[in-house]
Amino acid sequence: MNSLILPLAIGAPQIILIVVIVLLLFGGRKIPELMRGLGSGIKEFKDASKEDEPEGKPEEDKKRL
Repeated sequence: MNSLILPLAIGAPQIILIVVIVLLLFGGRKIPELMRGLGSGIKEFKDASKEDEPEGKPEEDKKRL
């Protein structure tokens, strides 16, 4: 079973390879724009998920969910 998980392990060499590929594809000037867009997307997602929570329940009920 460990032989199935081993290829999916991400270490330092794999991360460096991914960073180099991203730099080659997008260039150094586009990366800050991409990160800003990613950050705003994550913030929007968090805000939307907070809006879906019922506000009338006490804190104990929220912890159980």
